[in-house]
Amino acid sequence: MRAAVLRRTGATAPYAASRPLAIETVQLQPPGRGEVRVRVRAAGLCHSDLSVIDGSRPRPLPMLLGHEATGEVVELGEGVSGLRLGDQVVFSFVPMCGHCDPCACGRPVLCEAGAAANAAGTLLDGGARLRDADDAPLHHHLGVSGFAEYAVVSGHSAVRIDADLPPSIAALFGCAVMTGVGAVVNTAGVRPGESVAVFGLGGVGLSALLGAAACSAWPLVAVDVVPDKLALARELGASHCIDARTGDVAAQVREATGGGVDHAIETAGDERVLAAAYAATRRGGCTVTVGLPAPDRMFSVPAVGLVAEERTVKGSYMGSAVPRRDIPRYIALHRAGRLPVERLLTHTLALDDINAGFDRLASGEAIRQVVLFD
Repeated sequence: MRAAVLRRTGATAPYAASRPLAIETVQLQPPGRGEVRVRVRAAGLCHSDLSVIDGSRPRPLPMLLGHEATGEVVELGEGVSGLRLGDQVVFSFVPMCGHCDPCACGRPVLCEAGAAANAAGTLLDGGARLRDADDAPLHHHLGVSGFAEYAVVSGHSAVRIDADLPPSIAALFGCAVMTGVGAVVNTAGVRPGESVAVFGLGGVGLSALLGAAACSAWPLVAVDVVPDKLALARELGASHCIDARTGDVAAQVREATGGGVDHAIETAGDERVLAAAYAATRRGGCTVTVGLPAPDRMFSVPAVGLVAEERTVKGSYMGSAVPRRDIPRYIALHRAGRLPVERLLTHTLALDDINAGFDRLASGEAIRQVVLFD
């Protein structure tokens, strides 16, 4: 099959010229026990992929990238339950064993076995099903490796969805929507009438904005440096839009909301943005951080405020989701017109154009782009 393989990090932009992702013919072995083979229909380009390409999120190489994707089940390994041939699925990029302490406590995104497999670039059982044209092994990306015509994944990584949902939209629920909406609904627990500010308006940030609007948050503040994204945020329900290139952003949020927001959602993956988000909350406010900065970046706050003002800072990985519960719920909200995620899709492209797509993502020109497979 054809696939996009990353063999080295730190390539110089523009990526359309340096081509860090090579389109190669690779071998995909049959699914093992508990695994399925999926014909990939669409795969989204995410900053989490870009952070592997530029080296800010170290991963074992060579690796077949892509983690936000959807497709059709075409082969079942031994012991798979709950899935049938022909099922349309969205991938969950944390495979969940269902047996470790976090899984047993209802926090499957913190699955210990899944985290170990993702760090090692393997599937949930520790194995790999990918080899290049020279029969050398390739690593899996977050248990998915969706930038390919087919994928073998753990059955725990595949969530069945409605068959008639367009693949270009369905793919977005595998990361952008699950992460952004989940940060609002699951991690922050936003209630109607509470104020929210979203810092960073990429696919995840705008999904968080949609989630906050669906929760009837008010005021709803959008913060970014790209005017077109701020304009879209206004159309999607933001009551205030703040250009982060001008002035003290936290002060502007506090002024717009009468003293600060109840919930600040940071999606930019930058510790300076996280500090501004924290400073923009009111007494008793909650700051939820979704972005993934480089591992060596540090974040500090005045310690006394955590006690005297009862402020909280929460991490939100994959929207604190239970994918088999949340993805169908969010799709239902989309069908009801409450989550117009189609507004986030700015480009569709062929696999051969994927490097140019990452140029658009890095520059802020695109919100969500999706590779479509025939």
